[in-house]
Amino acid sequence: MAVEPEAFRDFFGSVPTAVAVVTTVGADGRPLGFTCSAFSAVSLDPALLLVCVDERSRTLPALLGSEVFALHLLAAEGGEELARTFAGRSDRKFDGLAWRHGESVPSSPVLREGVLAHAECALESSVRAGDHRLLIGRMERVLVREEARPLLYRRGAFTAWEAAPVAETAVEAVTARVGARA
Repeated sequence: MAVEPEAFRDFFGSVPTAVAVVTTVGADGRPLGFTCSAFSAVSLDPALLLVCVDERSRTLPALLGSEVFALHLLAAEGGEELARTFAGRSDRKFDGLAWRHGESVPSSPVLREGVLAHAECALESSVRAGDHRLLIGRMERVLVREEARPLLYRRGAFTAWEAAPVAETAVEAVTARVGARA
């Protein structure tokens, strides 16, 4: 018996996930993009990542045609607005946004604000998987803003990652062990 779509959504929606925006360029040179929560590291050597794209996505033909994209991990500060903008179906998602062309992948649009990190990628391969396409990208350049906090999404709500405070007793215990070895 197959899992129903609602059960599938409930299962994966129960865990907070990072939020990303994938951008590329259309055949006419216009930047395009969509919000994505299904992405993953694939390989360290070579540096590869995976992005899952709905087969019905209006951006998918551009991704396959241009063979380049940028994956932007969204920051808590300014990221929710980007996530909502790129989740929509508007043809004007980039209007009023600060962006530039990629450095290692020049045709790939790179967002400048609301981003924790981004990776400029060249498409390595594409695999159909059910109603989605798995795109594997070779990471050509990565930029991380260490001071930014990640944006998370769970059960229809956005929130900022709040690192758990380290208990002083745990810090004292580690310090005591390290000091005893010195």
